Amino acid sequence: SALHVAQQNSMENSSSMKEFILLGLSENQGVQKIYSVVFLLFYTLTVAGNLLIVLTVTSSRHLNSPMYFFLCHLSFVDVCYSSVTAPKMISGSLVENNTISFAGCIGQLFGFHFFGCTEIFILTAMAYDRYVAICRPLRYPVLMSRRLCGRLVGGSWAAGFLHSTLQTLPTALLPFCGPNKVAHYFCDVHPLLHLACADTRAAELVAVANSGVISLSCFLILVASYVVILVSLRGKMLAGWHKALSTCGSHITVVILFFGPCTFVYIRPSGDLSEDRSVAVFYTLVAPMLNPFIYTLWNGEVKGAMRKLCRSKGESG
Repeated sequence: SALHVAQQNSMENSSSMKEFILLGLSENQGVQKIYSVVFLLFYTLTVAGNLLIVLTVTSSRHLNSPMYFFLCHLSFVDVCYSSVTAPKMISGSLVENNTISFAGCIGQLFGFHFFGCTEIFILTAMAYDRYVAICRPLRYPVLMSRRLCGRLVGGSWAAGFLHSTLQTLPTALLPFCGPNKVAHYFCDVHPLLHLACADTRAAELVAVANSGVISLSCFLILVASYVVILVSLRGKMLAGWHKALSTCGSHITVVILFFGPCTFVYIRPSGDLSEDRSVAVFYTLVAPMLNPFIYTLWNGEVKGAMRKLCRSKGESG
């Protein structure tokens, strides 16, 4: 039948695309090499800083509150999230044609959205934790039980997997018959839709509805939670304001750094890809790198636990 022939042609077209070429952030090879050095530094700081937080939280008996439980998972997700895109981008900047196989490209697309969406939901869970701690302090131990914290983190991973599957499958099933140059430094939905040999309006709508709505709705929930926290502090002593802002300030900073650029890219249909890839640097590399610094600079308990960890490693060495 005509439908069967069309489906077979579609499969042949997509399978004929063996690899893609990632164009990177610049088509100038000299500039690409500079980016490679800068992003290698960023990635090294991201992995070292986030793994240090994971080690600090897991080895300290004092950092056992829900806030640090979420922070530990956030840091682990940040390492995975950056590792999906950064190593390929760094190595690819050193060669003239940065190629990636079709399977590798789809795998990168899946991993990027899996860890990115998981991070969004963990940040949302952290905002709920801060709301309960400040607005319901007497009921905090009951409301934020270990069981609920485990469910919130497990739900974040499950939601990330579901989102990524729904985002990746429609893109992977599109026919790709050329050209094969991806106008980005990693495989993402919008750049791949530009290369498909088919009408991509439905897939584009799904991508905006999926990623855009999740980013925007979670961002609005986070903003609303902090508005409620600030309203609840009216009439409180200056010390109460200081304590609340010291615990929430780092989280607000991370949310703005991550959600601002992310929402900008995914809430609208695919447009200027050169603009998208410049903005993507902030939520793929800069935000995960800054997270450890933000949380440790604003948190005396974490800094103290890190110093103890470093001393104990030094003495054992």
